[in-house]
Amino acid sequence: MRVTRRLCLAVVFVTAWTLVLAGQRSAAPAPILVLVSFDGWRWDYFDRAATPNLHALAARGVRAEGLIPSFPSKTFPNHYTIVTGLYPAHHGIISNNMWDDAIGEKFAMSAPTAKDSRWWSGEPLWATAIKQGRKASSMFWPGSEVEIGGIRPTEWKPFSDAFPNADRVAQVLAWLALPEAQRPSFITLYFSDVDTAGHNTGPNSDATMAAAARLDGLLGDLVAGIERQGLSARTSVVVVSDHGMSQQAPERRIYLDDYVDLATVNVVDWSPVLHLAPTGGATVGALYARLRGKHPALAVYRREDLPAYLHFSNNPRIQPIIALADDGWVITTRTRTESRTSGGDHGYDGRYRSMQGLFVAAGPEIRRGAVVPAFENIHIYEFMCRLLGLRPAKNDGDPGVTGGFMEPGAGRF
Repeated sequence: MRVTRRLCLAVVFVTAWTLVLAGQRSAAPAPILVLVSFDGWRWDYFDRAATPNLHALAARGVRAEGLIPSFPSKTFPNHYTIVTGLYPAHHGIISNNMWDDAIGEKFAMSAPTAKDSRWWSGEPLWATAIKQGRKASSMFWPGSEVEIGGIRPTEWKPFSDAFPNADRVAQVLAWLALPEAQRPSFITLYFSDVDTAGHNTGPNSDATMAAAARLDGLLGDLVAGIERQGLSARTSVVVVSDHGMSQQAPERRIYLDDYVDLATVNVVDWSPVLHLAPTGGATVGALYARLRGKHPALAVYRREDLPAYLHFSNNPRIQPIIALADDGWVITTRTRTESRTSGGDHGYDGRYRSMQGLFVAAGPEIRRGAVVPAFENIHIYEFMCRLLGLRPAKNDGDPGVTGGFMEPGAGRF
């Protein structure tokens, strides 16, 4: 009888303690994730530039040997891929410049059309978070100024490249300093300095390395600010870039007007991925015949014949003729003056090593000191959802690719 009674008391005690622990877990504050973009940061800047803070973050987290951009390796398509897990052909932002017959307008990054929700499909991570009861704010990110699926970030800033970098970090830290009920769980932070320097002076210049070092200092300020607020134990920091950078040269130029009468075509986007449609009664077949095989550094395709590995099909915004320049080559004309003759550019096939970017992540549930092979950026959205304990929306990523980035048993969905 005494044994039975003791056993019953033990069961009651264990049950009560289990309920207490469960209550503590349910009352635990939500995890926090800060996603940082260093636009245009090529994979090798990690070791070539003075980046002690990035190295310190990698030492207590996971670093990839490269981040493979989605095609085309342009700014808007890849930033939006990172936060949706969708290839550009699936989320709709297929380039920095686009035409849509149904909308009847041209999309450009700095044009009012970029803020028109009709262009944007998929579910960005800030919307995923908000739909599941969290707050999410954006200190710049392509798409963050748009109402997508009826949702905007909790707080966001209209993009201005003149907005001081230090103030961007300060704004993120101010959001993190809010009371628990108002504090965002997910925050984006964006910097363009390395991309600008890479375009102007090339990926191998002292100016580009200096820009990288400055951004590393800002990363240090961010991490230190998170520590001062006592949030390190629940905050993950993920640092990415949208693409790399390729060196340009005056002798690597493809002149479109050597092969095509420009009065018979509509060029929606130029280089290094040419989006082209015939006009004035010309046919796609005739235009294709005039371009196909005419230059050894230019691969020309009908839209329906693009290689499957590009995942660039079944979207009406993709023009009937797509021409891809080889790495480092520029598509231009004899009279077009704005094309780069030096400096750097991107947009090329993501299989080129020059196009691969940066991925470093550290946080309470992330493995320490791991270096992983290069992977496609479509997989980052699933990984970030796991860090935040969110159910991901439909996407093209595979959680198995990033599953090993986390400690055993980590992850909340």
